[in-house]
Amino acid sequence: MNNIFGGTGVAIVTPFLADGQIDYPAFEQILTYFIANKIDYVVVLGSTGEALTISSSEKKQLLEFAAKVVNQRIPIVAGFSNSDTAALVQEIKTSNFKGISGILTASPAYNKPTQEGIYQHFKQVAQCSPVPVILYNVPGRTAGNMLPDTVIRLANDFENIVGIKEASGNLIQCMELVARRPADDFALLSGDDFFALPLIASGFDGLISVMANAYPSMTADLVDTTRKSNLKEAQSLHYQLLPFIHLLFAENNPAGIKMAMHLLGLCTPHLRLPLLPASNALKNQLIESIQQLGKPITPAQSL
Repeated sequence: MNNIFGGTGVAIVTPFLADGQIDYPAFEQILTYFIANKIDYVVVLGSTGEALTISSSEKKQLLEFAAKVVNQRIPIVAGFSNSDTAALVQEIKTSNFKGISGILTASPAYNKPTQEGIYQHFKQVAQCSPVPVILYNVPGRTAGNMLPDTVIRLANDFENIVGIKEASGNLIQCMELVARRPADDFALLSGDDFFALPLIASGFDGLISVMANAYPSMTADLVDTTRKSNLKEAQSLHYQLLPFIHLLFAENNPAGIKMAMHLLGLCTPHLRLPLLPASNALKNQLIESIQQLGKPITPAQSL
């Protein structure tokens, strides 16, 4: 496919200092780590990036900083989601998209629109966005499932809607998207690390990953081997990573991945309320999992 959003994307964490301020040196270190380890593109200000707790001015600064650090070496996708369509349109119209290759935007949460309401919401987004749009279906967070009919209608009606991050966990629905794909270059992306192997094997084009924050190269290898139908190798990687993936979501996301990254020396484990850092019990399980994956932890990192 020609779509630049195939392969392995990372839903990057937003690292914080102990006082809750954004840790920009750590953010730069993580971005550099991704670029050096096979990542195809990065998603800034997604769910894993705690976008709901980040102010408008911080979002602007974070995107500008990411664009400067990445310097067009890989694409950057910016998260833009809001349950108020008018507010979302205004935010997109007033944002700086220099160095940004696309936006990822979730279905409206909490107010539970109909499928027609979802269509009209994304119609407004598509008509105002200066960059390509990736839809995001995540009913576990939004309390509303975007059905294949709606996805296909949007893709057919708006040229700049170029893909979907699908995180419904409904394999039948995902296979329907493959069977009815609106265009060869419409990107079908797993939104869940658990389902990367089965979805890509079924015809999806890639993954927007949480675990790749800690293991970018290994995640990219899983995606690449599955896309190339090297299923035995892909299965081996999948089952090596599976216990680690379970731990990442045992309490909340991104508490698990931030603790793992802390143990690997990439950032602090701090989150913003209402989310809390990983418990000591989860931390100890992550230490064991990381050691099993062949990444030993120094005493300083395990404190």
